[in-house]
Parts: sequence; C-alpha cells; structure tokens
Amino acid sequence: MPSKIRFANRQFHLPDSKPIRVGIGILLVAGGLVGFLPVLGFWMIPLGLLVLSVDIPVVRRWRRRLAVWWHRDRNGKMESEDDATLPPAPKPGTKQG
Repeated sequence: MPSKIRFANRQFHLPDSKPIRVGIGILLVAGGLVGFLPVLGFWMIPLGLLVLSVDIPVVRRWRRRLAVWWHRDRNGKMESEDDATLPPAPKPGTKQG
C-alpha cells in the first residue's frame, strides 16, 4: 500500500520503504533545528514530523491531537461569530412587545 500524506486537501506520495521515510523525516527535523541558516528553515520541523507520523505511533497521536484541537477551535470560533450576529435572546419572565 503506497504511503500518502494528506495536507490542505491534497495528497502527497511518500516512498514505500519505511527506513527511507523515517530517514527523510529525521533529516527534515534535523534541518529545521538549524533553521537560522540559509536555505534550511524552521518550516522543515513540522514537515518532518508529518512524514514521521506515518510510521511512528507517538508522532501520529500528536498529529491527530493537534488536528482535533485545530478543528474544534476553528468550529468554536465560527459558532461564536454566528451567535454574535443574532439578536440577544429575551430573558425568561419578560414580555416581548
């Protein structure tokens, strides 16, 4: 089964070999740690963790928790913005007129 990463509604194919995927992920994270150098950047750390999450269960759990938190937070903000546009609900026991 070919390994794929889905990110931003796009799929990216990864090598079939597990050692190569792990090696690419480790190199990306290591390159990101020296992100202050030219060409390398801190953007490499999350990309490396994303590649590692295919094969390492601990990193997969971190990625999944982040995704769940992100979607809950975004959905919560959307709902609160919708509530802000509605008129306030009448208090119980008061007459509308």
